Amino acid sequence: GEEPQLGGEQRQLTLMFCDIRGFTPISESMTPIQLTQFINKFLTPMTDLVLETHGTIDKYMGDAIMAFWNAPLDEPDHAALAVGATLRMRTRLAELEPIWQAEAAAEGRTLPPVRIGVGVNTGECVVGNVGSEQRFDYSCLGDSVNTASRLEGQSKTYGVDLVVGEDSVTLAPGFAYLELDLIRVKGKLNAVRIYTVLGGPEVAETEQFQTFKTHHDTMLAAYRAQDWASAAQLIEERPAAPDQEIPGGLNGLYVEYAARLQELAAEPPGADWDGVY
Repeated sequence: GEEPQLGGEQRQLTLMFCDIRGFTPISESMTPIQLTQFINKFLTPMTDLVLETHGTIDKYMGDAIMAFWNAPLDEPDHAALAVGATLRMRTRLAELEPIWQAEAAAEGRTLPPVRIGVGVNTGECVVGNVGSEQRFDYSCLGDSVNTASRLEGQSKTYGVDLVVGEDSVTLAPGFAYLELDLIRVKGKLNAVRIYTVLGGPEVAETEQFQTFKTHHDTMLAAYRAQDWASAAQLIEERPAAPDQEIPGGLNGLYVEYAARLQELAAEPPGADWDGVY
């Protein structure tokens, strides 16, 4: 019953950034009209999943989606809702891509593989009407927002589709998380512990996941202890992972670590190394 005003309130949000990996080759394979239709076919089902889990769409940026949970209405389980939404997005994309590939083939063109990168992070933000006196929209600002965007970009580095920050993991512990690294993202001084998600609670409780996670954590411990040879051996001897739904599996993650181990063995970082990348 009131006119919207500039300004907002501080509250804890879980934020998500999602975009299409390798969007330039995809856009080059289509006319502008075809590209617009394709973007609509991508954004609509992904938006459905955000809204079904009580998320708020902040904005679209070309092929990218920014969304958040726990505003404007209170959602006590906002972190779990967000992580659950990203897993459903992964599954839905796997269902849609064969349809898009068939449509492209029928039109006589080649569609590159459609993959997404997603970053999820939880933290304190200011949420409300943000902008200028002439034009504003309902959005959020804060360091946690910037970190969520940076985590989405890190999905390229580690070869996975989902990257989740530690605060989200703490608030939503039931999922099948796998630690990726301890990193210092661009523009931040403090290190951030990041994870990927192999599945929901049904995966987290399996013996296969628990065995794999223990082996992976042992590899990370050897890496941080600067035992490069043991870490490399553990990568080679890793058991099968329950990662069938992840496009490309976890191969990209271990290729990244194998290359890093070679570099660190050639030029050791020194006794005071804190394991932060």
